[in-house]
Amino acid sequence: FQKHEFFVDMTCEGCSNAVTRVLHRLGGESFDIDLPNKKVCIDSEHKVDTLLETLKKTGKNASYLGEKSAQ
Repeated sequence: FQKHEFFVDMTCEGCSNAVTRVLHRLGGESFDIDLPNKKVCIDSEHKVDTLLETLKKTGKNASYLGEKSAQ
């Protein structure tokens, strides 16, 4: 799996719940939401475009920050 980092303009718990919802719908994703820094890290086989489209379904401003190297 690739680890991808995205910026999502989340301001509250409701925003992060929306992100969780859309990612669960995509299926099989493992992800971490960093609400204070407005970042979402996703372990995924999906293309970045797919993930970005999915995150944008929350209605939030989202952008791709880059690949995160495995720790």
